Amino acid sequence: MKNSGPMKLIRDMKEMQKLAQSTHRQGRRIGFVPTMGALHQGHLSLMEHLRNKCDLLVVSIYVNPTQFAPGEDLEKYPRNLQEDLTKCEDAGVDVVFAPPDRQMYPPGFSTYVNVEKLTEVLCGASRPLHFRGVTTVVAKLFNIVQPDVTVFGQKDYQQAIVIKRMVADLNWETEILVAPIVREADGLAMSSRNRYLSSEERDSALMLFQALTRAYQKIKDGERSAEKLKQAMRQIITSSHQNRIDYISVVNGESLQEIENIKGDTLLAVAVYVGQTRLIDNLLITNHDLT
Repeated sequence: MKNSGPMKLIRDMKEMQKLAQSTHRQGRRIGFVPTMGALHQGHLSLMEHLRNKCDLLVVSIYVNPTQFAPGEDLEKYPRNLQEDLTKCEDAGVDVVFAPPDRQMYPPGFSTYVNVEKLTEVLCGASRPLHFRGVTTVVAKLFNIVQPDVTVFGQKDYQQAIVIKRMVADLNWETEILVAPIVREADGLAMSSRNRYLSSEERDSALMLFQALTRAYQKIKDGERSAEKLKQAMRQIITSSHQNRIDYISVVNGESLQEIENIKGDTLLAVAVYVGQTRLIDNLLITNHDLT
């Protein structure tokens, strides 16, 4: 659904804040989709998820340097603003907010937001400063965009849980929604980093979803041992020499702590280096799946 007027590109944070304030004064709701650009169908599905839940749909495009560790892919992370703007306009976005680094992190910047415990497991264990960067930039974006409702994708499940905790702890009023993972026809979870993969690596990347699917089927067949499920997933993922496991985890869906046996909401989560590219995927098991 396209918006009624021309899409607006805003680069200046004060201009974005003023627009947000005037929108609220008019009694209109702001929906927000934070992204790092390199937009794909997964991002577009988040925009679609919000289009009818707000009066002003805002998408941010900002490659946030503080969530990348030294040696990660900050410099080569795909950037194509013009292409992203076209996709946003076609998706009915009202405003794209694309701030420069100098505004987001001015000289002398030294204030960070850190959510404890939830950020110390899964991706946080191997990327210890990643979520501090995520929560800091999202906190800044919330203050600038002032959204009534914000949507994240389930592929970044841990990120969504961390942001929910931050919003609750710091008394932000924005509602946090989590939209389903969008997959390619063959099951590969859509990711901006998929474009790094060679054809052979892409074939190996399919094993992440195949492993999760195998574990899900075992659960449907009655398996409840987390260790046995992890063994089954590991067997599939390591069948390709392209794949190097960062983690395979079976955790509580709220606390993200490892569990021994499946019960209640449970997250099956994997992070795997396929060649040099780190990919993540997950599957959420609910009580419905256990009956």
